[in-house]
Amino acid sequence: MKKIKLFLTLVICLIFNTNNIFGSEINLNITKQYLNLPVSQQIERAKMTFFIDGNPERNFIIRLSATPEYWVFVDVSEHIGKTLKIFYEGNADGLQKIEQSDKPFGANDFYKEENRPHLHFTTRVGWINDPNGLVYYDGEYYLFYQLNPYEREWENMHWGHAVSKDLIYWEELPVALYPDELGTMFSGSAVIDYENTSGFGDGKTPVMVAIYTTDNPEKQIQCIAYSSDKGRTWTKYEKNPVIDSKEKWNSKDTRDPKVFWYQPGKHWVMALNERDGHSIYTSPDLKNWTYQSHTEGFWECPELFELPIDKNPAKTKWVMYGASGTYMLGNFDGKKFIPETGKLSNCFGAIYAAQTFNNIPKTDGRRIQIGWDRVEHPGMRFKGQMSLPTELTLRNTPDGIRLFNNPIKELDTLHEKVVISEKNITPQKANELLREYSNNATLRIKTSVKASHATFWLLKLFGQNIIDYNYNFNTINEYFYSQQDMASMEVSADIFIDKTTVQVFFDGGAISYCIQREPRNENEGFRFWSDRDIEIKNLEVYIMKSIWK
Repeated sequence: MKKIKLFLTLVICLIFNTNNIFGSEINLNITKQYLNLPVSQQIERAKMTFFIDGNPERNFIIRLSATPEYWVFVDVSEHIGKTLKIFYEGNADGLQKIEQSDKPFGANDFYKEENRPHLHFTTRVGWINDPNGLVYYDGEYYLFYQLNPYEREWENMHWGHAVSKDLIYWEELPVALYPDELGTMFSGSAVIDYENTSGFGDGKTPVMVAIYTTDNPEKQIQCIAYSSDKGRTWTKYEKNPVIDSKEKWNSKDTRDPKVFWYQPGKHWVMALNERDGHSIYTSPDLKNWTYQSHTEGFWECPELFELPIDKNPAKTKWVMYGASGTYMLGNFDGKKFIPETGKLSNCFGAIYAAQTFNNIPKTDGRRIQIGWDRVEHPGMRFKGQMSLPTELTLRNTPDGIRLFNNPIKELDTLHEKVVISEKNITPQKANELLREYSNNATLRIKTSVKASHATFWLLKLFGQNIIDYNYNFNTINEYFYSQQDMASMEVSADIFIDKTTVQVFFDGGAISYCIQREPRNENEGFRFWSDRDIEIKNLEVYIMKSIWK
């Protein structure tokens, strides 16, 4: 009898102390727009769930801490006047630190922090990676992106959202797509359904349709959502997923759909990374997809588009590339890409997972690209940035047709003033002129360098090689590059220096890269240096304005 009583006592204790074993909870009467959550990278992650009226509203992983390194925020404006229950499966000490406010903690410092990039898009708080859903519509460029709003490392994938009227000044909007019962929101693309092929529209105003990967522990599936208010709010398709191809490929790696309208066939085309390459699917309505073909040799984030050669619309090639920036040229008949080259590359360094904009007006005609720069921002509560927007073109070269990548012309509007404009000077003179601008946070430098007998030359910034050009091994920063005219011994560079990165474009976009700024000598600023004589044929330096108004 005593054993039975002891057993019942233990059961009762377990029932009434469940929170201490499995988690803890608090109840908040929501009176303000934001919840501020204290976070520390020193704390182990644990699951947090929000409940409204007894129903789970969202759940995510977070490093909740009673001694925060920084704060993240959640917009709960739609729940004002309701009671929110927060259940947390980790250490409960941080629960009592959660605070409500009319604006996020630290909002007065957004975009003004010490290591906030001035030329590259970054999110207010959290981790970002791949750009998603790049599309132009009704005077706005839409940038969606992979986002973890709850800390500065990867997890909890959402679609963040920003818009711009000029690709320079961006406005960050509320999260577009949240994780759901199918999984988290991985990469994808967006289109404007002018013909209402999907049936999501009213036949008057075109809908925007997002096509994205949903990831869960079992598999990756392709889903769609639509918006009738210019991407401000979204409705997920009730019959998601629209593609589930794990069984076909016996692989979880089926992700990152890039969709566009193929006018000759009057159907939608999807390039989808599957296992070891890019597959092509077609659809009449964005809901029902048919597998057509597969091109091996790529990994993640497919792109497929047509470009004129040397700006001649009568001569074109199709470009297929993947996350690493490697690409093939070939032909496309609406169902199959036929490569005509091996793998080529013109971009390296920190940039990854670049995507181009759909729906750029024909009057513009450019193919504009943005990628993810995998870089650090020391001491900040955000991590990662978007690359500078660039224009892609195809040109004839002695080696054949090649892809060129140049900063868009709109970046010129960030020139605040020209501080150096010289021609035909020695490196010693260039170093003297550059010295006073070494500590400027953001600069643009346009230069061309001629090396008559030098086997290499460098441009350093505080001891870091931002350009390391070697004529003996034909390398730039250790990546192979052969000029079209080696006899000239002259190379041009367009250099963008930001708070935490340097992005460089050589010889009119023949090759480009992005690197993390890593100062190694605090006493030495800019310095041209070589083993033999070089001549600085041109040197222009611009102080740049910030993209954050």
